[in-house]
Order: sequence, then structure tokens, then C-alpha cells
Amino acid sequence: MKVSDVMRTSIASIGPDAPLIDAASLLLETNQRALPVLDDGQLIGIISEGDFLHRVELGIDAPQRTWLQSLFGSSADHACRKRVSALKVRQVMSRNPACVADDASVDEVVMLMDQRGVSQLPVTCGGILVGMVSRAELLAAVARGLRETGEPAAS
Repeated sequence: MKVSDVMRTSIASIGPDAPLIDAASLLLETNQRALPVLDDGQLIGIISEGDFLHRVELGIDAPQRTWLQSLFGSSADHACRKRVSALKVRQVMSRNPACVADDASVDEVVMLMDQRGVSQLPVTCGGILVGMVSRAELLAAVARGLRETGEPAAS
């Protein structure tokens, strides 16, 4: 089975100069776990839930806590909150994300996800973004395969 058989083709993306709040809002709106970052149609990065949740303080006289704790524990005029509010996607995104070609096998996708410790990957065809594949799509393919083979459903 190829990744093109299981990937999502309806995906939202964002530009590198979009405000960080726009990326967070779009993730919530679309229920995606990550957004491809496109610049003039080229995939230059990815911004994921983890980019929001696993950031350490951003270099402002840092207390020993995460940037989220600093953001939510700060008054509106606090320097950290101002700095975080001014961030652009390009400052937080993961650059040069691992990608898979649309003709990659599902086994290759799983192996790359495991190697990179990621739960989803952009899918490209000739360098152009054509979809995303996540563990959810892979699990759905497994479920379809089990139904087709007539295996009894788990109780």
C-alpha cells in the first residue's frame, strides 16, 4: 500500500510571516496536529502542536519554567507576553521537515515516523506538497484492512 492511498489531501497551510496566534487558531479550527509552512508554494517548514507546547523560555530574563507558563502567568504588559505575541511562524516552526514521496510505501512512512519521532509527515510529489499523513490515517487503513479480511471487531 502506498502513502497516496491513505494520506489526507485536504489540508490547511500557513505562511512563514503569519503571526503565531494565526497558526494556533488555524490548528484549532481545522483540528490538524500540524500545518505545513509554505513560502511561494514551497514547503519550508512545519509548525505543530509540539512547537507550541514544548518551547522553553524565549530568552527574556528567563525564570525556570516553560514559555507557556511565562505567557499565561504574565500580565498583558509583561515583556515575555509582548515578545511571544509578536512572534511569527518562521521563528517557531521546525525547518526542513522530513517528507515522504507520494509513492512511498506505508512501511517506509512508519519507519520514518519512528526514526524522526514524529506522528505525521508532509507528502510531496515532485517537490510539491500534495498531502499529509499521520498515525490517524495509518490506523484508519489498518482498521479498513481488518474489516476487509473479515476479522472480528474487538469488543
